[in-house]
Amino acid sequence: MKVVGLTGGIATGKSTVAQWFRDWGAAVIDADQVSRVVVAPGTPGFAQVVERFGPGVVAPDGTLDRAALRARITASPEDRRALEAITHPAIREHIAQWLSHQASLGVELAVVEAALMVETGSHRLYPELVIVTTTPALQLARLLDRDGTTEEAARALVATQLPLEEKERYATRLLRNDGSRAELERQARAVFDALR
Repeated sequence: MKVVGLTGGIATGKSTVAQWFRDWGAAVIDADQVSRVVVAPGTPGFAQVVERFGPGVVAPDGTLDRAALRARITASPEDRRALEAITHPAIREHIAQWLSHQASLGVELAVVEAALMVETGSHRLYPELVIVTTTPALQLARLLDRDGTTEEAARALVATQLPLEEKERYATRLLRNDGSRAELERQARAVFDALR
């Protein structure tokens, strides 16, 4: 089984590329969704997060209030590191188990999608690393359009990730999302076919 890492900055088109890879036949796991699983109510991760950050990060329905948590980690690098120390080992373990299961099923191509793959160093686990990138100006514009947030909040969120030009250095395959959706899809299909 070939295992590929897929990453990119926020609002660069990474999730769109992941969906195409899934549609074209790859097994794909999204680390952001895994991050929700490992801190679901009743898990050790949930208990650790509440112990560290207090009851203010619990929503009325008993799940984690992700918006409140995001505000805390965006404002405080110390809080961000504390959350990552709780969640990242659990996420890596979950993904490792998923990859083992995919291999047992005879899957040919497994893709791990994660926004912070380079930042956490987990990109080293994958022999191929596909990075979706764009210009900083387009990234900001897409984030503002997508989330309807303030420019200040959008810039703070972008600042929690490595600058795109730094991230690009780690790519074995780079997808530039500076044009149309059709152009990105053409590039993604060529990369997908090469990976298979």
